Formats: sequence, structure tokens, C-alpha cells
Amino acid sequence: MNVIEVSAEGDTLGACSAVLHEVFGYTAFRGAQADIVTHVSDGGDAVVLMPTGGGKSLCYQVPAIVRQQRGRGVTIVVSPLIALMHDQVGALHEAGVDAAFLNSTLDFDAAQDVEWRLQTGQITLLYAAPERLTTPRFLGLLDNLYAQGMLSLFAIDEAHCVSQWGHDFRPEYRALSVLHERFAGVPRIALTATADELTQSDIVERLQLQDARRFVSSFDRPNIRYTIVEKKEPLVQLLRFIEREHAGEAGVVYCQSRRRVEETAAALCDAGLTALPYHAGLPAETRQLHQDRFLREDGIVMVATIAFGMGIDKPDVRFVAHVDMPKNIEGYYQETGRAGRDGLAADAWMAYGLQDVVQQRRMIDESPAPDAFKQGLRGKLDALLALAEATDCRRVRLLAYFGEVYGAGPEGDGVPRMACGNCDNCLNPPAVWDGTDAARKLLSTIFRAHEASGLTYGAGHILDIVRGKETDKVRQFGHERLSTFGLGAQYSEAQLRGVLRQLLATGALGLHTVVTEQGHSFDTLCLTEGSRGVLRGAVPVHLREASASPSARRTRRTSTTPVAAANLGPDAQVRFINLKAWRAEVAREHNLPAYVIFHDATLAAIAERNPASLDDLQGISGMGAKKLEAYGAEVLRVCTQA
Repeated sequence: MNVIEVSAEGDTLGACSAVLHEVFGYTAFRGAQADIVTHVSDGGDAVVLMPTGGGKSLCYQVPAIVRQQRGRGVTIVVSPLIALMHDQVGALHEAGVDAAFLNSTLDFDAAQDVEWRLQTGQITLLYAAPERLTTPRFLGLLDNLYAQGMLSLFAIDEAHCVSQWGHDFRPEYRALSVLHERFAGVPRIALTATADELTQSDIVERLQLQDARRFVSSFDRPNIRYTIVEKKEPLVQLLRFIEREHAGEAGVVYCQSRRRVEETAAALCDAGLTALPYHAGLPAETRQLHQDRFLREDGIVMVATIAFGMGIDKPDVRFVAHVDMPKNIEGYYQETGRAGRDGLAADAWMAYGLQDVVQQRRMIDESPAPDAFKQGLRGKLDALLALAEATDCRRVRLLAYFGEVYGAGPEGDGVPRMACGNCDNCLNPPAVWDGTDAARKLLSTIFRAHEASGLTYGAGHILDIVRGKETDKVRQFGHERLSTFGLGAQYSEAQLRGVLRQLLATGALGLHTVVTEQGHSFDTLCLTEGSRGVLRGAVPVHLREASASPSARRTRRTSTTPVAAANLGPDAQVRFINLKAWRAEVAREHNLPAYVIFHDATLAAIAERNPASLDDLQGISGMGAKKLEAYGAEVLRVCTQA
């Protein structure tokens, strides 16, 4: 890499700031970054919780460069996804940093070359998957570096994968405890965007980071607007959302099953969108092709299971949608956090229904996990359902789950707030109705139906009884004779389903799985200890009114101009378009996503400044020394042609 004038060893912050400016082209650290990079550069261990898009990678890349300049050797980055290492390393190369990866995509000669450069001190950061890192051969390479004092730092990315309580547990991460045991004295930094207190504790224990300094940034992503709607016709609702608010923009749609992925992608394509499916059932070549297209092309909608997304650095994802409810808030937060990494306006949209809750509960109940673990999973699901059913600020509730008070978090002003102004409930407060009477009638019916036959029944049958519908099944069991038959006829099915969801969310109602003689299973409703308070009228049940149409939201965008360039004048818009076309050519030549060359925000800043000389490009965010040297003349040429 280019030689950087590094400050004296005692001025670590100065050294880190020099790297930030000269290599990455940024003028100042954000939030806790300055404290983190200083601490780690000086050899301290750290556990870092920082939201997606908050700049986690700089928290180990800057110390890696500073420590390498000081003769400490190579930083090993543990990354769970082989598919993304190429782009991560490519981005560092563009910034002038000597980086490499070791994974199964390399042939023998290429791998040998990386190992030779590693042992001769020519690599600043080396990326490897946890499975490779713990092999005897790789550990042998590290032993040699350690013996020479050339092993600088271990960076463990996506550290929540080490925890059984995390939303993406990977057993191979558990073996990373060998780093502490085998390479004592080499600092370690573990990073994740999503971890509640239980997961954080598990990370610390499993990676033996009890003495590490913990840095917890605010979990708030103020640029993301949260919207959660009742699921009615999910494909119609999804298409309406995309066409009205994000036509021609990149987004991710998450589905629970592979079948739903295929159906949704096909429906979006039929509607004229460019949508690609992604799930574990597709051939590896197809998954890689679709991921590459999503990263490298504009306006692609990726329809995927949770198999897609970890480590995705695409900055201009304008929306993340869920057509099925995730398993927990950690997963929801991690997935929605892939929107708006550039800090510009983005949407997190989700549709959910009673059937989502039933399916998720069934998956938990039928899993072979210990009862205590299942109970933990149920608690996490209930927290997400409570978020979905909430009538108050979504953001306040979301942050509270992670132990943060909105407005009083690490980057807040210390003043707690009860509304964010950028979620559906704040922008369009829902009408609320008192569902206590309906809840008592539902619970009474569940009790009396069970008392009459000793059996438990599904939601549909209970609703039929309460609403007074004499179906064949109602007559079969004689439930038209129950005292609660027809007592809730004044309520719509949608209202009563909302009540059931709320009762499930608060634990006032439970689910019981029944297995038939033919081996089929289905979920039935049963009372819990929490039912007593509702039945007695001591616990009120307030619910949001079901809306017939989507809430009014921001004005529909009719322009296809990227959000980053929306405020540019006419001449600057032309320069921006030309710069994007030039960037696309460079990206194709380098086989990298366009944003690795320059972010849209950097191009917009260039277009607005209309530079006439290389000096005019100095100080533009994202324009480091290497990029100025490599691309400065071409950028000026493009701007003068506009």
C-alpha cells in the first residue's frame, strides 16, 4: 500500500485519523469509532456492537493498518461468507491496502501465493472463514507468524454467530476460542450489529473476552422508516408498496420458505420488476450469479430466505420487506438494517398475520431443542409479535428490546422520547379499540369447548363458535349449544383474529400441537396462567383498528434519480449521470460492484462541486489518496464533458 506518514506511537488517535483520511477519504470518525480504533490499535481487546451501516469494518481495518505500520504484522479477519470476501478484499485494494483471502475459490497456485505473501509480511489483512481458520494447516501458518511476532490482530466479524441465542448460530464459531488459548497476547475484536444482553454475554463467554472493553453504539437507524401491516393479500400488498414508493430501486424481500421465495419472485417479475430468487435449494452457481447481479446492477429486487444477506455491503438498498414474520427481533433488526446503509431514507416494511405466529410456534415446539431453550425462543417470538401489535412508536419499542432508551442512547442527547416521527404509528397514529370484551368471550369459548369434550381446537373453529356460524364441525361437536355460541357476532373475523394475536403476544393464550393418527399435526388454542387476568376483566386488551387500505405515507417518488442525487441542480444531475456511467465501466473492468469504486454520495458530491483540478477533489468524502491518484484525472475529464 502507499506509505502513510503515521504519527508517533504515543499519538494513536492521530495515526488512526491519518489512515482514515489518507486511505479511506473520510475526515472524521463517527460515534464511538475513534475510541474503538484507538483502543484496538494500542493492543486492547474489544467487543463492538454497532448497527449495520454504522462503520464496523473501519473499526478493525484502521487498527490493522496502524498496527502493520508499526511492525505488528498481519490482521486475520474471520468472515462467515466466502462469497463476499472477494468484494471486501477488492474494496481494500481500491483504497490501496494490501489485503487477501484464503478460501476454496482459490486454486492451488493462488493459495500458495497468498501463503507466501502472508509469511513474508506483504499482507495487511487476510480474510478467512472460521472453518478454514481452525484447520491444522491454517493454525500452522498462524503459529509461524506468532513465533515471529507478526500476528497483529484477530477481527471476528458477525460475532453473534457464536451464540446459541443469536439469530444465526453457527457451531464452527465455537472453535474460535482457540485464538485466545493458542495465541495469547494477540488482541481480538469481536463485532456484530445485533445482540441482546443474553447474546452479548454468550459472545463474551464463548470467545473468552471477559476482560475486553465493550463498545455499544446506539441501535437506532434514524433514516429507516418502520411500517408493519396486517397480512391480507401479501403479494398484492408487497407489489403496491414497491410500485408506489420504490419503483426502479434496489430492495430485499424476505420470505419464510423456499416455495414462497419462488412464488414471490415470479409474481414481481410478472408485474414488470427485475426480481431474483435466492435460497439454499438453488445451485451454488445460481445463488452466486443472483448475488453478483444484485450487488452490481441497479434496481434489482432480491427475494430470499434468511440464507441471503449477511455481510452485504450494498449501500443503496432502499427497502427491506418481510412478507412473513421473522423468528425474533434480532433477525428482524439485522435484516432491516441492510436498507439505507448510505444513511439516506429507506424503508423497512413487514406484513404479518395470525398464521405466521402459529407456524413459528409450531417450528419451536417441534424442534428437538431442550425445553429451556424452546422457552427462550418463544419469548423472543412474543417480543416480535408485541412489536407488530404495538399502537405506540415502533422505534421506541425496538430500541427498548436492546436495552436502549430512545433519545438517551450512546449517540443521543440524553433526553428520553416516546415518539420518533419516522414509523407508521408516529406518522399515522392507529385508531385503537377496546378488545377486552371480545378477548373474554374468546377465552371463555376456548375453556367451554375444552370442558365439553376434553379436546382443544384451532383458531378457525373457535372463531366460528364465537361468531355463531353453524358449520359442519360446530354441529359435529355440538358446539352450537355452548353458552358462548354467537356471543361475539358483532365482531368481524379480522377483529377477532387481531384479539387472538394480541392474546398470544401477551401470553394470555397458548398453542398446543395435536398429532393425528395419520401423523398430521395442527395447532390448537389453550388457556395459560396469563388467561386469568383477562377473563376476570382485570387486564384490559387494547388493539389497533384493522385498516382497509395502506396508511398515507411519504409522497411517491416519480423520478428515477438515485436518492443521493435528488437535491442536485440540472447541470449537476447531468454530471452525476455521466459519472455513474463512467463508474459502471470501471467496475466491470475490475469485476467489482460499482459502489466499491465510489458510493453514490461521493459521485453526488463531485457533481455538485464541479471540480476543475485535482485540488478541487481533495476533501470529498470517500476520495482517499489512492483513489485520487487512480481516478482523479478521469473524474475531471467526465465532469468537463458534462
